[in-house]
Amino acid sequence: MVYGYYARLSAREKAVYRQSDRFHRVTLSTTAGLAPLLAALDAALARASRHRVQKTSQRVCDRLAAILKAPPIKVQVRERRPSNADSELHGLYEPNEPGILDESGLLAEPPQPALITLWMRTAQREQVVAFKTFLRTLVHELCHHLDYEVLHLEDSFHTEGFFKRESHLYRQLRDLV
Repeated sequence: MVYGYYARLSAREKAVYRQSDRFHRVTLSTTAGLAPLLAALDAALARASRHRVQKTSQRVCDRLAAILKAPPIKVQVRERRPSNADSELHGLYEPNEPGILDESGLLAEPPQPALITLWMRTAQREQVVAFKTFLRTLVHELCHHLDYEVLHLEDSFHTEGFFKRESHLYRQLRDLV
């Protein structure tokens, strides 16, 4: 299946899109240590503790990155989702930034790890999002990271393959709770 925006992509982007579409699964080789982390994340959301939600989300991502042999990723959790008249932003993935060298070739700014930003409250009612919704958003953003760092795709498009990978990983985690 090809989504509507495919027609607007360059030839190179279309090739990346088709490559992404070929991958359908993200299989966890182990789930050891994940169930208690997911339970802690659920509890942190129930307590509406942004600090605990961020800390636990980071631990979940650290564990998943280790299992999936992906580079570490930083997680930040913010309170209220940004929105416009049409939608709310649930999560955001920002790829890693390479370090910046000065004129003499020395490292002027260190590299920055990839970043996942999640929001724990809805925009309109400012209610804490449901655990399963939050987890799916976390998994969605982590799948962007996997596209770049594990599958070595040049870009991370929302393809049918991407959504299959996301659902496959999400179901493995959801079944632990």
